Amino acid sequence: MQNTAIHQYNGYAVQPSAHRLPDGSFSSNLLLERTDRGHTGGCYHFYSLDYFASEEQALQHSTSWARNWVDTRG
Repeated sequence: MQNTAIHQYNGYAVQPSAHRLPDGSFSSNLLLERTDRGHTGGCYHFYSLDYFASEEQALQHSTSWARNWVDTRG
């Protein structure tokens, strides 16, 4: 099972996702894509940022991690 939702944040399309692992935990994953008109390219994939007991926790972590990444490197 993989759950995804896309939203915009400071010039990036943010697509957090959570993937259920065989042990029942969830992997926190992320896709960031640059959407600013002034910038070209920029697609970043992050896998297994951390592991969580629930899908909701994994998605929240991916979203929070994305905002921090964009704010510090974007």
